[in-house]
Amino acid sequence: MAYIRKLASGWRAEVQRNGQRLSKVWPTKREAQTWALEQESKARALKGGWRTFREAVTKYETEVAHKKRGEAWEVRRLAQMLEHFGDVPLGNIDSPQIAEWRDARLKTVSASTVVRESNLLKHLFRVARDEWRWIEHDPFRGVKMPKEADPRHQRWRWQQIRRVVRYLGYVTGKKPETKSQEVALAFMIALRTAMRAGEVLQVSPQTLSGRVVTLAQTKTEKRAQVPLTRRGAALCALVDKWTIDGVMLDALFRKARDACMVRDLRFHDARATALTLLAKRVDVLTLSRISRHKDLRILSNTYYRATAEEIAASL
Repeated sequence: MAYIRKLASGWRAEVQRNGQRLSKVWPTKREAQTWALEQESKARALKGGWRTFREAVTKYETEVAHKKRGEAWEVRRLAQMLEHFGDVPLGNIDSPQIAEWRDARLKTVSASTVVRESNLLKHLFRVARDEWRWIEHDPFRGVKMPKEADPRHQRWRWQQIRRVVRYLGYVTGKKPETKSQEVALAFMIALRTAMRAGEVLQVSPQTLSGRVVTLAQTKTEKRAQVPLTRRGAALCALVDKWTIDGVMLDALFRKARDACMVRDLRFHDARATALTLLAKRVDVLTLSRISRHKDLRILSNTYYRATAEEIAASL
């Protein structure tokens, strides 16, 4: 909607659409009216308003992302998306542009990564449409996202584990003295407790009580208690204070793994390895309490990695 009003210096034209406002002062009323009509026509053509993708990202980071635990990840991904969409008006982004972004990303990253990034992009557009009223359409409508990769099946074997931890300088039962030894201890704790890397780095004398570790924050919970086996508790007791963070742990672990020529395995596979071993000792409900999975299908399909031969041998 356009508003024209007289000022001492001329005529001010104001145009508003979807909560967005533009204004400009012109010498004559006719010029003000012409400009206002042009802006209204442009806004209708954009299916929304004049806001750009860059403005949406800035607002999203300030008002939405900072409230999330995954803020750092979202900021990094949004920065990458800015390289593609830049200052394009939101109203100009529709299914063809989303499909173009999807295809460009699939050339450099996995399908699973594209799916995760698309969920973030969908949320940004949903907030822009439903809360900010910056657009009227859903750019993802009709766009097919790639199928996520099949669940991993790899599992750490003790021969591989020994090679990696020896390379890192691990000494059984001894407190770590170097950062590499801390990485080895973190890996061993993960193998015995099924905790994620970020959770292992929360282990300390303050969070360990007997055979229970209390975590202040996990990937899915604000607070969690992890029951430990005797070996798991003994390993956790070796921790005084971590001097490594998640980034350093990942870098040093990858270096050791590659040096030992252990292929197709990751630190996170230690969680699946631990749960597969624990499945021989406890029932499925107890196992789900240890892993903190609310959906038993994820536990069964993703983290339980016993081979068909191993299952057959136990029958």
